[in-house]
Amino acid sequence: MFADYTMTELTSIFAMQGFAGLILFSVFVLMALGLAIIFGQMGVINMAHGEFMILGAYVTYLTSTLFAEYLPSIYDSYFFIAMIFAFIVTAALGALVEWAIIRHLYKRPLDTLLATWGLSLILQQLYRTVFGAREVGVTLPDWLMGSYALNENIEIPINGLFVMGLTIVITVGVALMMQKSRLGKQTRAVVQNRPMAAAVGINTEKVDRMTFALGCGIAGIAGSAFTMIGSTGPTSGQLYIVDTFLVVVFGGASSLIGTVASAFTISQAQSTMEFFLSGSTAKVLTLLTVVGILMLRPQGLFSLKIRR
Repeated sequence: MFADYTMTELTSIFAMQGFAGLILFSVFVLMALGLAIIFGQMGVINMAHGEFMILGAYVTYLTSTLFAEYLPSIYDSYFFIAMIFAFIVTAALGALVEWAIIRHLYKRPLDTLLATWGLSLILQQLYRTVFGAREVGVTLPDWLMGSYALNENIEIPINGLFVMGLTIVITVGVALMMQKSRLGKQTRAVVQNRPMAAAVGINTEKVDRMTFALGCGIAGIAGSAFTMIGSTGPTSGQLYIVDTFLVVVFGGASSLIGTVASAFTISQAQSTMEFFLSGSTAKVLTLLTVVGILMLRPQGLFSLKIRR
């Protein structure tokens, strides 16, 4: 596999693929943060999580189009406003879905899987009807164009650096919110002991709705970041949903540290192997490795003690 390359070429390949893996890691983390909250905290298998991400991407696309048409003088700042809009829209849809569907299916995980899978198909068709079947993309602001050249063989795109920086900010923000905010403390209380949380006055139904909305809102932010590195289509979310579930399960449900560690491990493994092998082979080898580790440690890399 490596015999056809010189040591200098291998060093450059591993460096470039490592950075590509970091960009993939950023998408995985942003997707998995929302899914870890929904699946890890609530036990809901949300197969429509990828469609919430793509909704955020489409909101970002619409915002960029409006800015380009009506506010070209401040186009360079459109992304930050688009990200806020993406969070609000996807969180609002998440709250509606929880109220209309999910709250009737708690403690029935297979039913939530079927219901959200049906929802994902509905959303895909809705996107196809509204935006068309062809993929769309945004025009990056000037300050996100170009790349930094580390040497003559290695260049780092600026938009990739921006996505990684955004991922760090969002991850730290979610960690602080879950540890310090009122909603975060209530969510952890409901997860650890729902009957006792209800007994001390916590509105568990409201916490469930807010938690589901938060997870969907973070998926919307992931969609905004996704537009920086790829084009958006009605089925784009399905390309990441399996890997995202793999990240959450492998890292350990309810564990933020496990989610980050798992996303880094899987993204780097896939990125490196995809260069030397086919993409499908890399995914299969990654999946088999993760399954093997989970057979030895079914709780994942990290786990929290939860009273049922």
